[in-house]
Amino acid sequence: MIKITFPDGAVREYPKGVTGLDIAKSISEWLAKEVLAISVNNEVWDLTRGIETDATIKLHKWDDPEGKHAFWHSSAHLMAEAIEALYPGVKLGIGPSIENGFYYDIDFNGHSISEEDLPKIEKKMLEFAQQKQPITRKEVSKEQALKTYKEKDDPYKVELINDLEDGTITFYTQGDFTDLCRGPHLPHTGYIKAIKLLSVAGAYWRGDEKNKMLTRIYGITFPKKNLLDEYLAMLEEAKKRDHRKIGKELELFTFSQSVGQGLPLWLPKGAQLRERLEMFLKRVQKKYGYEQVITPHIGQKELYETSGHWAKYGKDSFRPINTPQEGEEFLLKPMNCPHHCEIYKSKPRSYKDLPLRLAEFGTVYRYEQSGELHGLTRVRGFTQDDAHIFCRPDQLKEEFVKVIDIVLYIFKTLNFQDYTAQISLRDPNNKEKYIGSDENWEKAEKAIVEAAAERGLKTVTELGEAAFYGPKLDFMVRDAIGRKWQLGTIQVDYNLPERFQLEYIGSDDKRYRPIMIHRAPFGSMERFVAVLIEHTGGKFPLWLTPDQVVVLPISEKFNEYAKSVSNFLNNYDIRSLIDDRNEKIGKKIRDNELRRIPYLLIVGEKEQESNSVAVRVQGQGDKGQMKLEEFVKHIKAEIDNQLKEI
Repeated sequence: MIKITFPDGAVREYPKGVTGLDIAKSISEWLAKEVLAISVNNEVWDLTRGIETDATIKLHKWDDPEGKHAFWHSSAHLMAEAIEALYPGVKLGIGPSIENGFYYDIDFNGHSISEEDLPKIEKKMLEFAQQKQPITRKEVSKEQALKTYKEKDDPYKVELINDLEDGTITFYTQGDFTDLCRGPHLPHTGYIKAIKLLSVAGAYWRGDEKNKMLTRIYGITFPKKNLLDEYLAMLEEAKKRDHRKIGKELELFTFSQSVGQGLPLWLPKGAQLRERLEMFLKRVQKKYGYEQVITPHIGQKELYETSGHWAKYGKDSFRPINTPQEGEEFLLKPMNCPHHCEIYKSKPRSYKDLPLRLAEFGTVYRYEQSGELHGLTRVRGFTQDDAHIFCRPDQLKEEFVKVIDIVLYIFKTLNFQDYTAQISLRDPNNKEKYIGSDENWEKAEKAIVEAAAERGLKTVTELGEAAFYGPKLDFMVRDAIGRKWQLGTIQVDYNLPERFQLEYIGSDDKRYRPIMIHRAPFGSMERFVAVLIEHTGGKFPLWLTPDQVVVLPISEKFNEYAKSVSNFLNNYDIRSLIDDRNEKIGKKIRDNELRRIPYLLIVGEKEQESNSVAVRVQGQGDKGQMKLEEFVKHIKAEIDNQLKEI
């Protein structure tokens, strides 16, 4: 018998070789129907895999990320099985689960494929799913794995197997289909009840532009049809909220092939919106004792070699810039932190000078692959709301908590109510990915965990998600239609101060290293604006929106009064414009509602005589007449309430 420990600490004995499915059935038949995967000693397994020794376990259902991973990973195999049946001779690449669904990269080997073919593949997938094909795991030697795929003439699998160590290779089989895979998978295909293949795209093999372009098919599946219906409804809403579509309608930003892919051009209204976001954060930062700095867009290559960014991110950076001086190389800066370290070093520092908080809206550049670029969310040039806090060890926790307070204030002001703080730690089994000593990592990780607990944050912990120089706290936000975004990050770093030999003189006249906190509450201006557009559907808070008021004269006779109203409002810093087109008032109202302007002020004879306006609120309809002075007070009160501090 072996001892199985459950999440609540309870211990039960089971025969050796017991499976997750057996354990679920021993608790209840209902649970056995709901469970999709099992964690055994923190490793996610198939439900049908036997447990041979004492273990700590956790059963995963659909609502758990581990459950969805097994479900969607199995769905990727189901799609590959259907494609092999429909298109003989295809060659398979990789087929992972992703945050929402799965994809498979496939060389169709002469077969043509388009989105018109997706329903045919869906039909074949459902056919195999309804057969409830058992999904079985088999450990194979490297020699056998290579033999299998060489005989099948599948070069992509052969390449993957060559990178694996003998003794770590497994095959999964369902029906007549076998795939190289680590798992985990569902017990059988019958769990998959609803299928939707979403799109066809191109993808270079292993993400390398030098390799062959494969066909990537994206899909999503669910254990119940109503879940698929809800997801498709969300996708339709997401299309309406697409920041690229709304950004064009509201004239916020554009792109130009002549300027270059992934390099956004901010139009006047977008620049105004972005500037207001910057001023908002600058006011908050001033209150918290930050000092603004400005650094160049380039730096010598040696700067990033010292920081470690060149070794870790050099392949994702723009190529070095060679100057007329032989051997001199510069980089478009991929990060602001090395520059801020040099500012710290510009003069001797005392313990009395700390904490030193340096802030910058600094533009950085990274060479994202062209296939990964997407509107403002993935670009090659972006501006971070960056700051670096240099502090003593006794100040670390207090400074970290203050940054959390800034992030929470921003979320409250912009109505991001549903968020989780992700504590991102290093992978204890792959420490070579990171720089710095175990001691410093342990201290940094402890500080983050304690600060998050002090502020009562809802947290999840992710191993392997830390930055290469230190652990971090990432804020994962759900938007108005339930999608998850990473906004805002705070990172503790003992390593860059060592690399740059940063020092301060302590009260005992000895030299010490400061600790560095990296923080960016927005993350980047581009990505944040994109998420904000989609979260609000382009209906920004009143204080932020480029145009707060539009004045609508009901006929040309009242254009002059409309101008006087607009001038009056502008004198009170209320951003207004006039729609004096020779159109009926109903059309003007409809058009300006589509422009998402919060307040529509209609003026005619009655309003002109009483020095008032007829107020209409975006999406709410008529609110009656107001004197101009009363309307100004109303607007100011609404803005003050939106910017009210926690």
